[in-house]
Amino acid sequence: MAAPHDGPWLDDAAGRLVRPYTVSNGRTRPTTQLDLLSQVMATGSTPFGYLGPEHSAALGLCGAPTSVAEVAAQLKLPAVVAKVILCDLLDSGALTTKAPDFSHNPTDRSLLEAVLDGLRRQL
Repeated sequence: MAAPHDGPWLDDAAGRLVRPYTVSNGRTRPTTQLDLLSQVMATGSTPFGYLGPEHSAALGLCGAPTSVAEVAAQLKLPAVVAKVILCDLLDSGALTTKAPDFSHNPTDRSLLEAVLDGLRRQL
């Protein structure tokens, strides 16, 4: 059953009992274009309006520049839901974003081979 500190929405065996899109009120389109490699960082400003627990958790992860993909992974939410949450925080002034730097060639063969080699070593 649920641990007392987790509230009614988590179960030890089942995990999250609320569908991920409930967290974003059913919204699936972020208000700002965010790439998975975009960096987000807290501004230190207090967000205006009501923010849910996922918003607070996301804000807590952004003390230093953090990628959108990392926030989604830490929150255990689909990337699109994490993007909606992050956009809520961006719109409220609590976060700032920086687009990924693709001045180098992101499809550079040597870079992709190095990533592939690293992944093979992990397996």
